[in-house]
Amino acid sequence: MKRALTLLSFGAVLAFASTQLLASGNAENGKQKAATCFACHGVDGNAVDPQYPRLAGQYNLYLQHVLHEYKDGQRENPIMKGMVATLSDQDIEDVAAYFSSLPTKLDTLQGHVEGAK
Repeated sequence: MKRALTLLSFGAVLAFASTQLLASGNAENGKQKAATCFACHGVDGNAVDPQYPRLAGQYNLYLQHVLHEYKDGQRENPIMKGMVATLSDQDIEDVAAYFSSLPTKLDTLQGHVEGAK
């Protein structure tokens, strides 16, 4: 039993460490690179207009994934495609690091899901 707990603990540490490595990026650089995002998503990543997603506190790797999908056309949105067109992989990591580091104000989906009343 003790050996199993030790292995489980070791596995958890490895999983955490690998997530941190995959979720690299510099939040300070990301804030500079995200300046054009602020008009819709807010400086604090908590967009006021419900048509724009709140980015603050989202998972870093999720944000990276979504930005890559806009960039390569897997997600179709002409505005976002234009916004990410010039971002390098490092830029995407930095922007994701910035928004994921911010505290979210989203505590419920009320009013934030399209079609919800």
